[in-house]
Formats: sequence, C-alpha cells, structure tokens
Amino acid sequence: MGRHGTIAGRKDAQDKKRAALFTKYARAITVAAKDGGDPEYNVSLKHAIDRAKSINMPNDNINRAIKKGTGELEGATYEELNFEGYGAGGVAVMVEALTDNRNRTASSVKSTFDKYGGNLGTPGCVSYMFSRKGSIVIEKTEDIDEDALMEAALEAGMEDMNTYDDSFEIITDPNDFMAVKDALAEAGYEFVEADIENIPATEATPKEEDLPNLKKMIDLLEENDDVQKVYHNCAVDLEEV
Repeated sequence: MGRHGTIAGRKDAQDKKRAALFTKYARAITVAAKDGGDPEYNVSLKHAIDRAKSINMPNDNINRAIKKGTGELEGATYEELNFEGYGAGGVAVMVEALTDNRNRTASSVKSTFDKYGGNLGTPGCVSYMFSRKGSIVIEKTEDIDEDALMEAALEAGMEDMNTYDDSFEIITDPNDFMAVKDALAEAGYEFVEADIENIPATEATPKEEDLPNLKKMIDLLEENDDVQKVYHNCAVDLEEV
C-alpha cells in the first residue's frame, strides 16, 4: 500500500507541477541547510538536494536556496506545520507545510478542506493510520531482474518490497533510507521517486460521487506553495478521476 497511480501518471503529474515543485523543493533545501550547508555532513540537506535534482532543478537555484539557509543570502524564515483531517468520502488526509506565515497557511488549508466537503481535525486524528517509511520506486523494465533487485535491497537494509504491474517499491525504515537509496544507486538502479513518506496502513474506498470533490481538494492543496506534501489513504487512483 502507499503507492498510488501508475508510473506514467506520476511522471505526467510531476511534469505539470514542475514549476510549483521548484518552489517547494527550494524551501525544503533552505530549511535543511540551517543545520549546515555541506550535504556530505548534513543528511537532510543531501536528501533535499537529491529530490530537487530529480526534477532537474538548476544548480543555481539549489545553491541559492542553500545560501539562504546558511544565512549567506537574505531569505524568509520557514516553520513546519502539519494538518490532519478527512476528505470527501471519509478519506484520511495529512498535509505537511513549510511557511513564513502560519495564519495564511492555516486559513488556506482549512478553507480548502471546507470547500470540498472535508473536515480539518485535531493533531493525531488520522496520523495513527499512517507509518513513516522510506519509499523507493523503480520502474519495471526487461533489464531489471526482480530477484537481483531484492537481494541488493535486502543487503542494504530494506524492510519490504512491493511489486506492481509497472514498478517495484522498496520500503525502508526512515533511518535506513539514505543507505538503501545510495546502495541501489551505486548498483545502477534509477528511481522514479525516492522519499520518506507517510504510508497508509489501511485504505478507504469512497463512493464514486465523492471522488471529484476529493480530487479537487487534493489538487488544490498540492498547488499551494506552502504545502510540501499531501498524503491520503484513498484506494482509488485520483489521477484517473
């Protein structure tokens, strides 16, 4: 569980949101760089840079974001905010944000939930339904041997591997994520996505009439510059709605 949509759908969605992702990933780099501007000694920064490079963010943008974090360039101060609630059809939703204006972000997120039939709840109301895990998605091709991939990932410290029609998903403990990712990269594997995610333990299947409002709510939240990640436990691929 936890991986929603096909590889093609994910790539298409990522292409459409590339400009917005530049803004989001730059913020993540800036926040991570506060603990040090050298990715060799700052795992969080290394991961944030890797994410930015995965969508071809220019090096100038990355370096500028690092300098804002280390104080070499002037920049906004961001704080982390987390929101939890339910979307249309009772789907559990978690929102992670980085913002320089707490009131603006909280108001915007609440308004989006309310407008599309959702309910913003209290901290902890749905997070118990998710587990924090590393997720590494590799496209299934004729060149990849499933047994060899599993062996390499096991040796690096993976917890589990899910096999889908078009991909493999490696699941890790968050603390082992970078080690497994680096080992697989060194072995020559390329990633469609690689991140630490909130993976649902159970999934909800809303009624068909609830899907349009749920999709609109998720899309608007993801388009919000302050929002870094949106997680949900809908069993339906919303990209196909």
